Amino acid sequence: MTQTFQVHPQNPQPRLIQQAASAIRDGALVVYPTDSTYALGCAIHASAAQERLRVIRQLDVQHDLSLLFPDISRLSEYAKVDNAAFRLLKQATPGPFTFILQASRDVPRKLADPKKKTIGMRIPDNPICSALLQALGEPLMSSTLILPGDAHPLGDPEEIRERLDRRVDLILDGGAGGLEPSTIIDLTQWPPRVLRGGVGDPASLGLHD
Repeated sequence: MTQTFQVHPQNPQPRLIQQAASAIRDGALVVYPTDSTYALGCAIHASAAQERLRVIRQLDVQHDLSLLFPDISRLSEYAKVDNAAFRLLKQATPGPFTFILQASRDVPRKLADPKKKTIGMRIPDNPICSALLQALGEPLMSSTLILPGDAHPLGDPEEIRERLDRRVDLILDGGAGGLEPSTIIDLTQWPPRVLRGGVGDPASLGLHD
């Protein structure tokens, strides 16, 4: 049976967060809340957990998974960010946006993908997710928790437990989750282009769908 932690949505218990971070470092596949929806996540180095994630979502290897960061301080290790993009990221984060950026030179080695040219990155504004990322100390590989055939992401923790029991290692139950994913913005070109509408309002960044 999949383990579940009941985590306070505003004041996540440090002991539970540390246990979850330790499990992720050891290769666990977890479900956790973000500022948009619940998501599936695992460590970058956990190839077996990444494969399980792709099986659950029915994603092929060409489908990019996002990297979640606690803040933008480590982003330069994974992405090329010019001054204009940095200003926009400072304005938009933390928040319900996913940004597509040019990958840094080291990314193919870090992600074991020699073809990797871009990455998707997020800095969510959610207390549980933020605490988890701080405790983890490294980016979290992530994908929206929407199952094949469903129109919307899973937002009810009880339904998540029923449908993913024994398929994931740990569920961080922070209460009801959202049903609309993050807004995706392509920063590999300028001006930026909105690739997918979602919770984040592009107009707040001076952009339009």
